[in-house]
Amino acid sequence: MLIEAEQRFTLTHPRGREAALAFVRDAGLSLARVRFLRGLAGNAEYVSGELVVPVPVLGEVDLPFRSLLSVTPDGAALTPQPLTGERAWVEVGGRANVDDLGAVAFHFHFRAHLQTPQAEGWGGAAFEKMVRAAAARTLERVAGELPQGIQTAME
Repeated sequence: MLIEAEQRFTLTHPRGREAALAFVRDAGLSLARVRFLRGLAGNAEYVSGELVVPVPVLGEVDLPFRSLLSVTPDGAALTPQPLTGERAWVEVGGRANVDDLGAVAFHFHFRAHLQTPQAEGWGGAAFEKMVRAAAARTLERVAGELPQGIQTAME
């Protein structure tokens, strides 16, 4: 089962362009205050951790991720890397573009990979549809919390 969510927002770094560039190029720093991330690790080349998502019916699901971090002329980009051997994991991709005044336009894309039991009959199909809808709403809500966490780290 694949579930996707996106989040776009703009925040202005209080110390201007150069500080904003340094901030977005250090994913460990910029994502450190996002409360739904656990086990965050990163350096100048990658960021990894777990996206903790409460999913109705399934409970709390830990979705590991690993993304390559690359510097762009006006910011940074995250490129998701596939994980093998996991029942559930998430691709975390995105871009952060900094303007001349230090405003950062963020664009994140999440694609959760969830393995669920094979749906059998109309009851199984209804259950899968319910889980998919609940998980999609939850992932959207989690993505919606990004601006606050990144703003807190920026301050």
